[in-house]
Amino acid sequence: MWSDMIGNTIGLIALALGWRRSILTWPAQLLSGVVLVGAYASAHLGGGVGKQLLVIGVAAWGWWQWNRGSRQAQDGSIAVRFATWKERGLLLAGAVLGTLAVGGLFTLYPSLSWSPWADAYIFVGTLVAMVAQARGLVEFWFAWLLVDLVGVPLAFNSGLAFSGLVYVIYFALVIWGMRDWWLRTRTAPALEGALS
Repeated sequence: MWSDMIGNTIGLIALALGWRRSILTWPAQLLSGVVLVGAYASAHLGGGVGKQLLVIGVAAWGWWQWNRGSRQAQDGSIAVRFATWKERGLLLAGAVLGTLAVGGLFTLYPSLSWSPWADAYIFVGTLVAMVAQARGLVEFWFAWLLVDLVGVPLAFNSGLAFSGLVYVIYFALVIWGMRDWWLRTRTAPALEGALS
């Protein structure tokens, strides 16, 4: 399906822009979500449509967050930092509770997903990663990595080879992006209140 291929390709571009800490990552994620809504709607996958609608909302919020970021790195990109232990706890709690809630919903309504718990994990993990990215947190790469560890085999087992390939590429970009953001936090002075 062309819309699936185009939407996922734009999603790859969005991830690469996120790696570069470019604010253009957010409009690219928003556009990817819009295209993928069409792809999932035409395939009658209500859960996928719902996920992409949430991705669109979080992308709009992330764009707003990065636009209002009060401090930037010296190269003009968004400053990044590690999460506090409290933020990590909130992200983890949100991931666990969200996965339980969405997995329960998908189990109650099997027409939304043929693999409710893996789908819920990917769905919630994607949102957790995007929220952490919007906050400029290095941990967003770890969240993407955990999503990819489930997303790659699920896509291939579902017969979605293109999506599986995209997840493999995401995996490589996540490793490189994580390394880059991690090193930036070690070489740049701490910026208090970079993104509040």
